[in-house]
Amino acid sequence: MSEMYAIRRNRLREQCNAAGNAAAIVSRPANVRYLAGPAPRGAVLLLGRSEDVLVRPYEERATDGRPDDNLRLHALPGPGDPAVAAAGLAKAQGIDSLALEEHHLTVARHRELRSVVPRLRLADIGGAVEQLRVVKDEEEISCLRIGAEIADQALGELLESILVGRTERHLALELERRLVDHGADGPAFPTSVATGPNAGRRAHRPTDRRVEEGDFLSVCLGATYRGYRCEIGRTFVIGTSPADWQIQLYDLVFAAQRAGREALAPGAAHRDVDRAARQVLDSAGYTQGLPPLIGHGVGLEIDEDPQLAPSAMGKLDACVPVTVEPGVHLPGRGGVRIDDTLVVRPEADGGPELLTITTKELLAL
Repeated sequence: MSEMYAIRRNRLREQCNAAGNAAAIVSRPANVRYLAGPAPRGAVLLLGRSEDVLVRPYEERATDGRPDDNLRLHALPGPGDPAVAAAGLAKAQGIDSLALEEHHLTVARHRELRSVVPRLRLADIGGAVEQLRVVKDEEEISCLRIGAEIADQALGELLESILVGRTERHLALELERRLVDHGADGPAFPTSVATGPNAGRRAHRPTDRRVEEGDFLSVCLGATYRGYRCEIGRTFVIGTSPADWQIQLYDLVFAAQRAGREALAPGAAHRDVDRAARQVLDSAGYTQGLPPLIGHGVGLEIDEDPQLAPSAMGKLDACVPVTVEPGVHLPGRGGVRIDDTLVVRPEADGGPELLTITTKELLAL
């Protein structure tokens, strides 16, 4: 991976130089990891003229891996801000212009940086690193694939257990334990388990409500593997054969999710993918309460670009992992969410690669 990190840093360096900036300080944690590998918490990366330096806080060594060996590691000798220290190192390299991730800096932190390098021209790097992160290489996709396998396995084991009488909170905690047991770094986000009238709610926080026969049960979870995060969501019926209204609602959301998945292709507009899924729900009269977006990118963060939303601009590239996650919630009754993580692939390569493979059949558990 050392060579890949160097390639990524050089791509960013070229962008910075083209904008007239001799160096850059990267402080957003996911961006630091993308360019430098696993780094201590709070570390920042100086993309310098003569060398690249990873600056870590005083006495902060804990990490889930090793940063790129090609980087010089600079540890602060005492308490202080690594970004401010990185600015001082840039000054020592004779740099006259410095790009910063202003969207990640507080006003106070920016002022402190300015006080250290009053004569340097400071510029905003914007979302340059985030844009580099959108298209994944096969090593990154492999991490997502393994994470999806772990999430599928954890969910599958839960479905084989007795569910009636257990609380949403208990089931969520058990799922997160199973993720770690199967090799995940941890959950990709707080696990959502929703039953009965809670089912189908987006980002529902588990409560002490107990699972009852006849309930819809919707589950949304994800695994983090080597820093990369995936997502899966499924809906089931508990204990009995589903009622007619449950079948109809499930079939509708399934059709919307399938339409969104089938719309994924290199060159497809982001908003067209959203529209493909959303119009299925709109045509059935579910115009109120629909999610603000049908899906989003995933990677080192669980919510990355691109955004598959009605007003989203841009088009999909190959090797971009995204979620497709439509849902409908009926107040007081419950609802359905179906969520997959896929990788955009051209038709010649088989079309979208489905990473989360747990069945989407409406099972009665």
